[in-house]
Amino acid sequence: MKTFKAGLVGITGYAGMELARLLVSHPSMRLSMACSRAEAGKRLGEYYPFLEHMPGSDVVISVFDAEQAAKECDVVFLAVPAGTAMDMAAPLLKAGTKVVDLSADFRLRDPEIYTEWYRHEHTHKDILPRAVYGLPELYAAEVSRASLIANPGCYPTSVILGLYAAIKNGLVETDDIVVDAKSGATGAGRKAALGTLFCEVSDNFRAYGLPTHRHTPEIEQEVSLLAGHEVRLSFNTHILPLNRGILSTIYTKLKNPATTLDQVREAFMATWAHSPWIRVLPKGSLPETRYVRGSMFCDLGLVVDPRTGRLTILSAIDNLCRGASGQALANANLMCGLPVGTGLDMLAPLP
Repeated sequence: MKTFKAGLVGITGYAGMELARLLVSHPSMRLSMACSRAEAGKRLGEYYPFLEHMPGSDVVISVFDAEQAAKECDVVFLAVPAGTAMDMAAPLLKAGTKVVDLSADFRLRDPEIYTEWYRHEHTHKDILPRAVYGLPELYAAEVSRASLIANPGCYPTSVILGLYAAIKNGLVETDDIVVDAKSGATGAGRKAALGTLFCEVSDNFRAYGLPTHRHTPEIEQEVSLLAGHEVRLSFNTHILPLNRGILSTIYTKLKNPATTLDQVREAFMATWAHSPWIRVLPKGSLPETRYVRGSMFCDLGLVVDPRTGRLTILSAIDNLCRGASGQALANANLMCGLPVGTGLDMLAPLP
């Protein structure tokens, strides 16, 4: 079996750290390039001792050079801030190298919406149409033919997967959706900031980014495509005093208030029957972040309230694996002609 050479730009962030963890044990990909301007010159195993003696631990961290990356790599992961990835992706694509972008630079199809929400002009509108939104359960066929993947955000992954079956099967109204989402502190990134210091997060619970969280247009874009018309929803985010995990509680209004929980579960089970990473939980069970930690699973819990005519959908994922690096690797697998789950067969470590 062919071994694909992978490059990783942005090795020092949480997404880069998680992707390095996954790549060193991947049976068909070899981490051959790791980039960070601040840590250039260090061996990867020196910078991340948990990787020592693993394949790729002797790679020397370097400053990103597009020409060199194109020569050395079959696929390059860009785990860099929004506004940075687009300039890195352009020369790689021109050289024929596959790119998986973990930033938001190619997620939004309309560059004007990108500028509005990210306060940054999109400098490569010419390659924007080439980007495929990398949610494997929805777009696997398109991903397998693509050279540029816009890896979804962590919150949008949980919300879109949570809503998909309900909208696809016409179970809920699309003009009355409220999302109450909560994330572990790693979702804010690894850069030191007052709001994510231990003493600020521990023994605390707070909302943030209301009502202008940058993932809002990404969720609305994909849900609108699914619904076949423009959807506006209320998206509200909170930070939890834990390292990793997302729990999104999605409040919807049933089109038919007489719809039962059994009918909803039947529709969800049928929709996700061939998607092993989507677990529709039994009646009476609700998802918990600990059961998806470090894995690709998305656990869905369903609650029907006959009194209010509402369907509440609870969606739990790991924000770093399913919501970022693991999903990026799944997309790279498809791009390289490998089974989507290669190197991603993981259960949550408990307790």
